[in-house]
Amino acid sequence: WAEFSAWLDRIGSLDVPVINPVPLLRWNADKRYLLALELAGVPVVPTRFVEAGQIMPALEACGWRDLVVKPTVSGGAWDTLRLKPAEFSARAAELELLARKHTLMLQPYLPEVETDGEWSLVYFGSEFSHAVRKRPKAGDFRVQEKHGGGHERAEPGVELVAQGRAVLAALPGLGFDTCLYARVDGVVSGGRLLLMELEVLEPHHLSFERWQLIDRAPHGPHVEALVHALGEVDERCLVELHRGPA
Repeated sequence: WAEFSAWLDRIGSLDVPVINPVPLLRWNADKRYLLALELAGVPVVPTRFVEAGQIMPALEACGWRDLVVKPTVSGGAWDTLRLKPAEFSARAAELELLARKHTLMLQPYLPEVETDGEWSLVYFGSEFSHAVRKRPKAGDFRVQEKHGGGHERAEPGVELVAQGRAVLAALPGLGFDTCLYARVDGVVSGGRLLLMELEVLEPHHLSFERWQLIDRAPHGPHVEALVHALGEVDERCLVELHRGPA
């Protein structure tokens, strides 16, 4: 994290062009941004943030019967644990060590991840592009491919797309007027999207490396929105983006 933060400082000082602005990237690198979004009115999976010395009292106080613990700066389910109250005492030393290394976040485990799946809604600007639905492998809770999870193209309803767009609409109120690409991750619970993560930093499922997931017309809205966001108008850009890698 220290190296990445220093790199952000450097590209900011050199005025290197980036698609999403450096202040937004820095803010998004630490999942404590969820608190700011929740305060802005975005429905978020219930989350508690804890430091060293707080982990065991926080686990006992939260009252959740099945929960996930992970660092606020992490990706790919790194150092992520799923726990039940019967395991708290036996894993106390492990948890305290983890809390000494990172600020941690606690969230209830949502069974919708296994049933309906975790949604990833991709936007260019405020234009919806495409969506995938991710599920863990049997017996696991992590949806990432490296942990055996899988994903498939999915077609969200109009309401779900609008709820994802509402997450992005909260950004200007937090001081971020420009967001040219974003992935909104969440689960549908009780008929509404609960935000698990807003990803504007690493564009997995935002690139066109998996073109089979983005099987739309050559001049579909997702391509035109991206080109417009980048300030490009050349017809060749549309053709190359649709073609994808060889």
